Amino acid sequence: MNVLYLNLDRGIPVQGDKGASVHVREFITAASALGHDVTLACTTLGDGNPLPPAHVLHVPAPPADASINDQFERRERNCLAHDSTVAARICAALEQRGVIPDVIYERHALFHRAGVALAARLGVPRILEVNAPLVEEQRRFRGLRLEAEARAAEAASYRGADAVVAVSGAVAAQVSDVRGGGEHVHVVPNGVDLERFGGAETEGAALRARLGLAGVPVAGFVGSFKTWHGVPFLLDAMAALTPACPALHLIAVGDGPDHEAVVAKAAKLGLTERVILPGRIAHGDIPTWLGAMDFTVAPYLPQPDFYFSPLKIFESLAAGRPVIAPQIGEIDGILTQDTDGLLYTPGDLAGLRDAVSRFLANPAERAAMGAQARLSVAARGWRAVAAHCLALAPVRPAA
Repeated sequence: MNVLYLNLDRGIPVQGDKGASVHVREFITAASALGHDVTLACTTLGDGNPLPPAHVLHVPAPPADASINDQFERRERNCLAHDSTVAARICAALEQRGVIPDVIYERHALFHRAGVALAARLGVPRILEVNAPLVEEQRRFRGLRLEAEARAAEAASYRGADAVVAVSGAVAAQVSDVRGGGEHVHVVPNGVDLERFGGAETEGAALRARLGLAGVPVAGFVGSFKTWHGVPFLLDAMAALTPACPALHLIAVGDGPDHEAVVAKAAKLGLTERVILPGRIAHGDIPTWLGAMDFTVAPYLPQPDFYFSPLKIFESLAAGRPVIAPQIGEIDGILTQDTDGLLYTPGDLAGLRDAVSRFLANPAERAAMGAQARLSVAARGWRAVAAHCLALAPVRPAA
């Protein structure tokens, strides 16, 4: 098929390192590997990673209205202005290139409903991928001025989809509530590049030696340094283990708004020499860093609506690294206790400490869980995910 992939979210740079950026590239790469011809229309290109195998239509947002003093309202009105013209711009670019899509696959973006108009103009089905309840997320964590406009655009986008792909049951429930029913709403968790993450043992060992960590236990974290990701909480657990295991080191890969707070807390707890913070790492190098870790921790803090399908957990498992994580949201369905990871009660510091202690005391058990981890994600490759999602497009009669 000719697939038109829409990524109109200005906050998701296609070539960036954030999980959403990885998701976009991996899905397109998988669709291309399945034989589909993909055209990517995106708002932000970014940098740091190669573009996926697609014909790229860069449709940047217009300049923001400098006369609007409130930065939140200025950004939101800029999104609405972008949405009002982007469908026509994409149609013109497609016509100029002679591209006739068979289906639109769109990553849902706040304030955007242009995909509905685009599908109607092209006469093709539209699959909408929803990764989070974006209106609630924006209102709760970042600030939202034009909530009525945001909810109207969300409803139009949800209801105008022939099929909706939700990454978790919590997201599917929110979409179904807005749509007025769960018909054509499908839960499809994230995937993982099985080949890339399945072969980094040698590179990981070499990196570990370069870091001076040969022969010492190493826990790992990969992700964004945001408050709810819980890196300071992980440092507390590490400090509690210091008397029993003073050799334990932590490699925490990533960056984000809490990075400086993590540096400060490590210093306060006397962990600076044992906490390695390499910062932003290109996604193509993440398997090597995972290969340098004995196990990983996803120390999410308690939150009432945990709707994520964490890429970092799938990637750790594919790399043969068992995972310690709280028993929250979809994680309980991704990890199997005592098989490919260890689960603890969200927010329970003693529970996290004990799980880490168990892995440190039982390297053979840890290795066995690592081997099982690879098997547990064997059916979650991105090609399988892309094939499943694209097969959801209804067949429309020829015009």
